[in-house]
Amino acid sequence: MYTLRSIPLASFLALFASLASAQPAANGGAAAAANAATAHRAPEAPTLDGDVLNDTAWAQAAVISGFTQEQPSEGAPVSERTEVRVIFTNDTLYVGAVMYDSDPSGIIISDALRDSALDDTDSFQMIVDTYRDRQNGFVFGTNPAGIEYDGQVTNEGQGGGGGGPGSGRQSGGSGSGFNINWDAAWTVRTRVGDHGWSAEFAIPFRTLRYPAGASQTWGINFQRNIRRKNERAYWAPIPRQFNLYRLSLAGSLTGVQTPALRNFRVTPYGLANALTSGVKPVDNTMDYDFGADVKYSITPSLTLDATVNTDFAQVEVDDQQVNLDRFSLFFPEKRPFFLENAGFFNVGSSGEVDLFFSRRIGIGDDGQSIPIMGGGRVSGKAGRFNVGLLNMQTADYNDTVASTNFSVARVSRDLPNRSSIGAIFTNRQATGEFAGDNEYGRTFGVDGKLGIGMTTVISGFAARTDTPGVTADDHAFNIRSQTNRPQWDFNLGYQEVGAGFNPAIGFYSRRGYRKSDVFLMTRFRPENNFKLQELRPHVNYRGFWGFDGFQETGFMHADSHWQFKDSTEIHTGMNLTREGVRAPFEIFPGVIVPPGTYDHAEAQLVAMSNQGLPFSVSMRVTMGGFFGGDRVALNPTVRFRAGDALTSEVQFQRNDITLPWGAFVTNLVRTRVSYSFSPRLFTQALIQYNDRADLWSMNFRFGWLQAANTGLFVVYTDTRGLYDLFDRPERTDRSLIVKYSYMLDLFR
Repeated sequence: MYTLRSIPLASFLALFASLASAQPAANGGAAAAANAATAHRAPEAPTLDGDVLNDTAWAQAAVISGFTQEQPSEGAPVSERTEVRVIFTNDTLYVGAVMYDSDPSGIIISDALRDSALDDTDSFQMIVDTYRDRQNGFVFGTNPAGIEYDGQVTNEGQGGGGGGPGSGRQSGGSGSGFNINWDAAWTVRTRVGDHGWSAEFAIPFRTLRYPAGASQTWGINFQRNIRRKNERAYWAPIPRQFNLYRLSLAGSLTGVQTPALRNFRVTPYGLANALTSGVKPVDNTMDYDFGADVKYSITPSLTLDATVNTDFAQVEVDDQQVNLDRFSLFFPEKRPFFLENAGFFNVGSSGEVDLFFSRRIGIGDDGQSIPIMGGGRVSGKAGRFNVGLLNMQTADYNDTVASTNFSVARVSRDLPNRSSIGAIFTNRQATGEFAGDNEYGRTFGVDGKLGIGMTTVISGFAARTDTPGVTADDHAFNIRSQTNRPQWDFNLGYQEVGAGFNPAIGFYSRRGYRKSDVFLMTRFRPENNFKLQELRPHVNYRGFWGFDGFQETGFMHADSHWQFKDSTEIHTGMNLTREGVRAPFEIFPGVIVPPGTYDHAEAQLVAMSNQGLPFSVSMRVTMGGFFGGDRVALNPTVRFRAGDALTSEVQFQRNDITLPWGAFVTNLVRTRVSYSFSPRLFTQALIQYNDRADLWSMNFRFGWLQAANTGLFVVYTDTRGLYDLFDRPERTDRSLIVKYSYMLDLFR
């Protein structure tokens, strides 16, 4: 029997045990010393209209300047003067930013929708590390259109313990280390003028979490994007291999005087749903529902979130995917309640093996929605520890799925130099009249990180599961080294998942394997080259082997990214692949791939035009061998925007595959269109067609937002086979939902 007990777990824990009594460093690196600012108490609140220059409330505030480029000329001063001021009143933190511009007509505004990405627009962002732990923080940002952009950062944006490299600058997946779905109650106003543009942020202290004590020192950094110049600049300098989330390099903000936190918010909702569903439906059904969410600050650092009769009608539907393999697909979490503080609960390798995956709560194996009766979460800091407790209860479903209780307990402690140690426990227990005997599943795990210098982190996790009837091979572990230097990155990892490993509230794409992977990338920024901005050649390899030594997957990728100063990019690469198929599987209806080992080579080309322009395109082409035959995969994307109001995107995925056992073509079309009447009033449409499943779907959303993403939502969803649009539907799932929620701040 091979379980966690036979893994050298003692060695894993010993790596961190010597640090268990240590404290996070009292002061950071050179950036914190060189970039220090002081907040000023204002006698009165500023008039929030985006005009920083002519408001007397800002007159006494110290000017924060001296921004430094990361791109295109690393280390050079920002090309356009940038000034920031920070003031506060008894209950609110205010940040005013003036982005001077010598050519205001060149300011690019790409979107006015809340939480839209800020990469391809002129923008201003800040990150606030209220606990000064140099690991976790809150991000607030805007563009000249005045959008509200906010999110949570955990582990400097690097995701859960044992995971791979951090995600991109604007991503927000549930395992990425940056949670774009965190929505706070705050306000921003902007103004564009002859000077350039400016922004005023009003962030209530009750929106944040911070330690006890009236006088605070926080970590802080600011980022400005000047899109037409492809320029990115920071107040506290950030090397090219990192981004704003690198809190260990943030500056410091002193003089902040915080109030005793009193936060008690209740957000009730009401919902009406007209539903047509089933085979040849003859009439509609009408449902009405009510529920509420509660947020209460137990201490300034510890928050209780509770929910009753939870509903997520306003959430956009999943992007459809085409599965051309024999392993499970990963669909990210999108529901706001589960995404708040989600980074703290992430342990594992996101998308491969997650010890906790919240989509297992309230969503069945076939994607059906299972009613959530209610639950709660306590999260935050308790003394020197980060604490998270989650408990949710679902109802019986269709007399076939038993009501189930889901529990998660997570604790960790931050240590010096980006190090940490933690543990997690999850339990899934069927309850109610349909529950069977021994219908439960439990997971036990530990994880940690060890920072070495300023550029290397060793991380990992180890876990085992308790599943009725499974007594062997119920373990999983991962160890990874990640080094990020200005001119090169080097990652090395090993992962093992037993055949009996079964995280009941987690996710695994496959199990019963050993995996090794390596990644090496270099960066060059040629001097005196008037066209090429950066060249990034890289190579990576990952391989999966069964415990019997049979290789199930091998993937060698060699590529070079050519980034030009006009913001166009070309990626030129090749792949060497191996697929070891143990048992026959159906890759397409009527096409069966037999067992065997398939070795192939592929050519890969990616081209992208300037994504900041009103019209842009990108194309990915992959050509080569595939399961004993050939494949040509095309993935073009076309984007168009008109000002800051209308944005649209059409994405097409086509696979033309010829195998010895049959030939077939798959097509997936995805169209997104959004129109923003203002940053808080919008319409969105997502239309998809997947001919592999003969599935057509349409999701239309109208939103009138109020505080913290509450408000009025009208959502229409239609899902059926494409041929059903022109004939009497054989199967229809169609609904029209009207939902209204309102946040009541009882301590305002």
